[in-house]
Amino acid sequence: MKYIFIGLGLWFLLQANYGCAPSVNVSADYDRAADFSQHKTFTMTDIAAKGEVSELNATRIANAIKETMKAKGYQEVGADAADMLVNAMTVSKTKTAVTANTDYYGYGGIYRPYGYWGGGTTTFSSYKYTDGSLIIDVVNNKTQKLLWQGIGNSEIDSKPKDPDKFIKYAVEKILKQFPPKPGK
Repeated sequence: MKYIFIGLGLWFLLQANYGCAPSVNVSADYDRAADFSQHKTFTMTDIAAKGEVSELNATRIANAIKETMKAKGYQEVGADAADMLVNAMTVSKTKTAVTANTDYYGYGGIYRPYGYWGGGTTTFSSYKYTDGSLIIDVVNNKTQKLLWQGIGNSEIDSKPKDPDKFIKYAVEKILKQFPPKPGK
């Protein structure tokens, strides 16, 4: 019984930390001919001038990428000496979602094999939301060809309570797939 309470406590703690933050859907693609083991160094490009991001969030994104890349064993160096250029940009669009809910009434079912009698009403509702994407590109500095691209996408209905934590979480989730495992 003690373990059930500990497990529930941990679940509620995680929900309190990340439950209110938007979820991030991630996809990645890469050059299957590239040898990622040859790349050991990187540099960041200036993301404040690209996309639809504030200077504060651009700094948060850049810092999160640098921390994550260093944690993976890559060394940050100047642009001339880097094996890889890491570029990030944001895209946001206002979208509309439509939902439908049908309420049935009547009788029928397992004891009435001749059919379902009654009717129902369907209610449609729509709402607007912001669809935000963070795109991280890793480019070979010598050939200027794209090596890897990761995209994190989220429905953003409100600003996260702690943007530092949310941006770090999103960047780590995107870069979790970098570098791709050999043979994949």
